[in-house]
This record gives sequence, C-alpha cells and structure tokens, in this order.
Amino acid sequence: MQQNLGLHETLELHELLTFKNNCLTKSSTMGALAKDDELKRLLALDVKQSKQEIEQLLQFMPKQ
Repeated sequence: MQQNLGLHETLELHELLTFKNNCLTKSSTMGALAKDDELKRLLALDVKQSKQEIEQLLQFMPKQ
C-alpha cells in the first residue's frame, strides 16, 4: 500500500516502528525468562500481536 506521506508523517511512522520493535524484543526476551505460566501466556500473546502490528505499519512505509 503506497502512501504519499509527508516527511513528518514518515518520521512518526519510523518512531512507531522503532517503539513496537523494542516492545517486541522486550516481550520476547522476558517471555523466555518468566516463570509464571500466565505471564508467559500474556507475553506470548503480546509477541504475536506486536508482529501483526509491525506488519500493518510497514505497509505505510514509503518504498525506497
């Protein structure tokens, strides 16, 4: 999906992607360290959701 984004919008999108990638990394790492089954389940769900959200955001990134 090609969008005509302004420079400020592209920068905002880049910031969102950076944030979501950091969240994904943290949830993935903490999931491996967690002892509680419910916490592991929540972190695994967050990893799955974050991957989907990143894929959706990437659709708006301008092609280079």
